[in-house]
Amino acid sequence: MTLTLSPPDHEPDFGAIRLNGHGTTVTAEDLRTQLVVAFDLCDATTIDASESLSVGQAVLQLLIAARNEATTTARDFSFVGASAAFSDRVVSCQLANAIGLEIAKDISQ
Repeated sequence: MTLTLSPPDHEPDFGAIRLNGHGTTVTAEDLRTQLVVAFDLCDATTIDASESLSVGQAVLQLLIAARNEATTTARDFSFVGASAAFSDRVVSCQLANAIGLEIAKDISQ
């Protein structure tokens, strides 16, 4: 029996990054890689944190750096969703402005 993979129906959107599960120091390396690729290949980067269960310092530092880079290079960087857990952590650390999270708009219920 031979398994044949069919080509994807569409090109992957490297600018769309999904944060799910627990954003820890271990997962931050993958996020860093995704952000670098997004900035290299795309004019806009969107972050979907609607499935994020928790977010740690390393992930927050990467999001701050990415937001700063986007601002400096005049690229779009925005959130398309944020879980209550993600938003609560960002707000408690007073980092919503630093990462570009618009609380009233981006929080997923």
